[in-house]
Amino acid sequence: MSDIFHTVYQHLLFSEEDFHAISAAHEKTEIAKGNFLLKSGEISNEYYLLEKGIVRSFVHDYNNNEITTEFFAENDIVIVPSSLFQRIPSQETLQTVTDCVLWKIDFDKFQHLFHSVPGFSEWGRSWFTTQVFSLKQKSLDIVTETATNRYLKLLKEKPQIIQNAPLKQIASFLGITDTSLSRIRKDILKI
Repeated sequence: MSDIFHTVYQHLLFSEEDFHAISAAHEKTEIAKGNFLLKSGEISNEYYLLEKGIVRSFVHDYNNNEITTEFFAENDIVIVPSSLFQRIPSQETLQTVTDCVLWKIDFDKFQHLFHSVPGFSEWGRSWFTTQVFSLKQKSLDIVTETATNRYLKLLKEKPQIIQNAPLKQIASFLGITDTSLSRIRKDILKI
């Protein structure tokens, strides 16, 4: 069993038997750079544990520009919750930024775990709570932090994004232009 299951599904109520049931519900998959896990307009039927690589989610704005809404790195859950759990078409597209190793679990297997593994529903509530707080903090950072500070925070929390994702994707994620990001990076190197 991969260590990713113990890392992602951390909860006091899980026994070793539970981890075996959880890992058995997942399927290992390797996806090359640039491929899509989910396209806008499709209904998500699975989510992924990202063991290796980087995935991004993006939307198109009113001018049809790609705007990166999230980066997923190692040990993250790659998911569009609204599409998966509400069974509605996704507004976001999920695309691999690098070659990736992922563990996929489909909706029906997730539902089975949710109802059969003690603690899985509690883990899910805890995970969702963390995601809500993270999303709220990101929206606050956009209006309260400078672009430089947002870049430095991303560099500290997920350096692999800075090392591997294209500048344009990072800039759109931070809510700035490519030119501004280039200037920020040059200024940081001077320090």
